[in-house]
Amino acid sequence: MRKQYHFWPAAERGFDAWDVDRLIVLSRGLPIERVAVDAISEIDTAYWFEGSDEVATVRKVVEHARLISEVDISFPIILGQDGRLMDGMHRIARALLEGRAQIDAVRFVVTPAPDYRSCFPSELPY
Repeated sequence: MRKQYHFWPAAERGFDAWDVDRLIVLSRGLPIERVAVDAISEIDTAYWFEGSDEVATVRKVVEHARLISEVDISFPIILGQDGRLMDGMHRIARALLEGRAQIDAVRFVVTPAPDYRSCFPSELPY
């Protein structure tokens, strides 16, 4: 599995970043709930490309299409305390493609502190 981070815009500069491996560990044992796919606001954003140096080229879109087709949908998506997505957009995209209205999710009661603050993706270890 490739190293992944989840990014939210930071108050000062750049982004706050969470190590997805840590989010998975911290979310183990949280109750699984069914969430409406349409309730995930990020599905109507430039999620994979917004705020990054990446351009949504055909090659990049195809890379995401490959990840969507290969994703293990047995794992729930991870939501922050406020319902924002922290991990699982490829699983959500797969649910959309398959016409599923709901997806399994876990939700933090308190969103964990980020691993990195006010950073840029290019500054992180991969």
